[in-house]
Amino acid sequence: MKRNIVIATVAAAALIGGGTAAFATGGDDDSAASKSSVQLKDHDRKDQDDRDDQDGRDDDRKDDDRDDAAENTAEAKAAEVTAADAIKAALAHTSGTAVSAELDDEDGGLVWDVDVLKGKTWHNVEVDPGTGKVLGSWVDKDDKDDAAEDAADAARVNSALKGASVSAADAAQAGADKGTVTSVDLDDDGTATAWNVETTGKQGAESEYNVDLKTGKVTADRTDTHDDHDGQDDD
Repeated sequence: MKRNIVIATVAAAALIGGGTAAFATGGDDDSAASKSSVQLKDHDRKDQDDRDDQDGRDDDRKDDDRDDAAENTAEAKAAEVTAADAIKAALAHTSGTAVSAELDDEDGGLVWDVDVLKGKTWHNVEVDPGTGKVLGSWVDKDDKDDAAEDAADAARVNSALKGASVSAADAAQAGADKGTVTSVDLDDDGTATAWNVETTGKQGAESEYNVDLKTGKVTADRTDTHDDHDGQDDD
C-alpha cells in the first residue's frame, strides 16, 4: 500500500493551486521537507554501468538490466540508515502505525518515505537515509470522495493488522538478512497476511519476500517479477 506517491502528488498540487496542504516544522504538524543529506550524482549511478559497457555487449535488454542494477546498487549503498531505523524515526516524530516505507529518489536526493496511519488519518513522513533525521511530514488532505476512499483504506489496514505481532520495522529487520531492504509494504489485497519486503542484493538484483504478520516467517515471493534473481544475491 504505497500511498506516499499519491500523497506527495496531492500535497504538491495543493501548493500550486493554493489548496489545503499546509506546512510547518515538527511534531504532528505538516512540515515542508528539508533537503536530504544523501545526494546521488549522475556518475554515482553510472559508474557500474560504465564498467559493464567495457565488455562490448550491445543488447538493449542487457543494457537496461545493467542500468537498473547499477542504480539499485548506488541507492542501496548510499542509504546508511536502514528501513527499520527509518520507520522508528518516523514513528518517534508521528505516532501511529507504520504501514509502508520506501527508499525513494526525489530530484537526486534519497529519502525514506514512510506512511503512518493514525486512527483514520494518513501521514507521510520523510526521513533522511544518511542521518536518520526527519526531513518533513504532511497529512493527506483530500476532497470528500478521496476522504471516503482513505477511510476505507484505513479500515482495511486496521483490520489486517488486528492481532498482528510483527510490525513494519520488525519485517524490515527480518528482511535485512536477504539483502538491503528498500521497501516494506503491507500486502494490500484485502486479506493481507504478510508484509511485502523488497531487497537489493550486492550486484543490484531486486528480490521480494513475504514476512508473516503473526509469525515473522520470511518466504520468497514467487509472484514477483524478479524471481529469476532469487538467490543470486543472497550470499
